[in-house]
Amino acid sequence: MKARNPRYLAAAVKRFVNLKRPPYSIDLSRSLRLLRRQLRASEMWFIALAVMIGGAAGLLSVLQNDIADSLQAFLYQAPGAHIDALPYVPPSSLIWLPIGGVILGMIAWQVQRSRTRPLIDVVEANALYGGLLSLRDSAIVCVQTWLSNGFGGSVGLEAAYAQSGGAAASAIGQALRVRRQDLRTLLGAGAGAAIGAAFGAPLTGAFYAFEIVIGSYAPSMIAPVAAACLASVLVATSLGAAPYSLHVHVLQAPGAWDYVTFAGLGFISALVGIAVMRLAARVDSLVQKSGLPVWIRPFCGGVILAVLGFVQPQTLSSGHGALTQDLTGKLAIDVLTGIFLLKACASIVSLGFGFRGGLFFASLLLGALLGQIYVDALVSMGAPLAMQRDSAALVGMGSLGVAIVGGPLTMSFLVLESTRDFGVSAATLAASLIGSTIVRERFGYSFSTWRLHLRGETIRSARDVGWMRKLTAGRMMRTSFSTIAAGATIAEFRRRFPLGSRTFVVAIDETQHYAGIALVADAWREGRSEVELVGAIAGPATYTLSPQSDVDDVMRMFDQAEAEELVVVDGAGSPIGTLSEVYVARRYARELEEVHNSVFGERR
Repeated sequence: MKARNPRYLAAAVKRFVNLKRPPYSIDLSRSLRLLRRQLRASEMWFIALAVMIGGAAGLLSVLQNDIADSLQAFLYQAPGAHIDALPYVPPSSLIWLPIGGVILGMIAWQVQRSRTRPLIDVVEANALYGGLLSLRDSAIVCVQTWLSNGFGGSVGLEAAYAQSGGAAASAIGQALRVRRQDLRTLLGAGAGAAIGAAFGAPLTGAFYAFEIVIGSYAPSMIAPVAAACLASVLVATSLGAAPYSLHVHVLQAPGAWDYVTFAGLGFISALVGIAVMRLAARVDSLVQKSGLPVWIRPFCGGVILAVLGFVQPQTLSSGHGALTQDLTGKLAIDVLTGIFLLKACASIVSLGFGFRGGLFFASLLLGALLGQIYVDALVSMGAPLAMQRDSAALVGMGSLGVAIVGGPLTMSFLVLESTRDFGVSAATLAASLIGSTIVRERFGYSFSTWRLHLRGETIRSARDVGWMRKLTAGRMMRTSFSTIAAGATIAEFRRRFPLGSRTFVVAIDETQHYAGIALVADAWREGRSEVELVGAIAGPATYTLSPQSDVDDVMRMFDQAEAEELVVVDGAGSPIGTLSEVYVARRYARELEEVHNSVFGERR
């Protein structure tokens, strides 16, 4: 038999093992090619890759949490590494806040010197760059977030979790050259898996990926994202990370009247969320306009945070310890209101003055405080309420989290997986949907996309619009076109361009700049004088396109010009190409169909 022939077996082994290299070295390039083919051809292989990425994201989440907790425990001698749970922080310890600000300021100064564009986060990477995320950018973001949280800034580690998980997924996906949509799915799976591992909540992580990082749900995404989140939680649990749990016992499920009351809480949460986001942007703008050097801004913010931390320690760090205390402490309404205002101020100052991190957990703490304040205020006004104060705290936690961070299902599943209570989770979803609708209607952004809007981007979610940015006039234009001097006569035009030879000709002036479009049929119209100049029949040169105009701008320009053809000009105003409305519409439809097919897995 051929298979038993020793020479045949030796040849097969030699093809797999490159004997020119050191003994028994594997031909990695061939193995990678085979793996790439499998990933493109088989959904099961792609899910297996997502599981591996989820495990890596879980490991990174545990590692980063340990780094930040160890730093807080060392600097503040905080039991359980939650300085926000301390009853009092001595001024000698609060000096670490401005010291941390100096370190962060020097890092920000160095980054500003060495870069020409801001650091890219996971939402921006998925929306604009097709899942491409730099490992170097991510490492800088993670280090800044560890230091910001570890030194006591009022920010959470969730930004570092998502960034590290997404960067690992993007790096692996790029190495394996997966499709654009598959890379976006992997990036979302990695970021969601990291969040799921941090909270011990796989459903929360999965819907974080769908709602916040990827920006859509699709059948082709469900299995890999869910598998990655489950793997991350298993890895985190095996490494000793305890799932985040809220020890709140709800004695009765919310009734019909409670849902009406919670709707009011969702409405208030939306208004508060919009106010917090606008104030954060306002403070950031004022700091930038103040003339303070980049390296000194976090120091100034650290001084303000030290004062706030001395007044109320719950303003420090992300708020994990404070949330548990406030849910079980039965605090009076004036105390709750004071903590709420100080914590909101601390978070706004942290972000405005250059501390790095997110508002994910801060929004949960603020929401829990808001829910209790809401119930106490209604009771003080004599409203007949049967709901529990703890239920209102949980609903407020989810609804304000949705108003600021986004993701109604993400926050609802976080409440469910943290409390194991379906009734309160359903009420949270109802209030969250109301709050989310109001925020979209009156504001239009979550905090992650609002920050991108302030930098000049126009995206409102992580939905993939990067392909539209690449579909530019410069890429679509036809470079072969005919020109004629605007000062030429109709006789010369007719001699050079017989009727039926082409549709239009681009007119140029004596400086070779664009002067309008002359239709061939118009030049040959009966009764047209041959001594008339071409410039008289050329359309106005008002509407032109630049090579950088994306397809959205191109279609808008066609509507404004009410024309079927437009000219693309360079920076000096000279024509370099032409575009037809029919071709642009056809090209846009083809690209849109490809995106639709890849999202729903029809190319796999």
